[in-house]
Amino acid sequence: QVQVVESGGRSVQTGESLGLSCSASGRIVSIDRMGWYREAPGNQRELVARILRDGSIEYADSVKGRFTISRDSNKNTVYLQMDSLKSEDTGVYYCNALVIWGLGGFFDAWGQGTLVTVSS
Repeated sequence: QVQVVESGGRSVQTGESLGLSCSASGRIVSIDRMGWYREAPGNQRELVARILRDGSIEYADSVKGRFTISRDSNKNTVYLQMDSLKSEDTGVYYCNALVIWGLGGFFDAWGQGTLVTVSS
């Protein structure tokens, strides 16, 4: 099994900053990609940012220039620094890790989500 646990979600004001963290644990051989998705009320889950195995990074257009994803590979942990937060950033943020795990093959792990609320 592989577990993913997020932390850091809370309520903030428009324009403030907030950091999220996510750690993967379990029978992990290596991580293929790891990142953040969010689900706003009434909307489908969407990619926010993710880091691929080779270190390349993908961001949603709506967060480019405001959000920064980083990782600590030794700790199987990714971070999401969110600056200049807007009300439309409100949602449940889910961490996802696609790992190669101990029993062989890929394991697509999701966290339970952490709520970010941005209000004016």
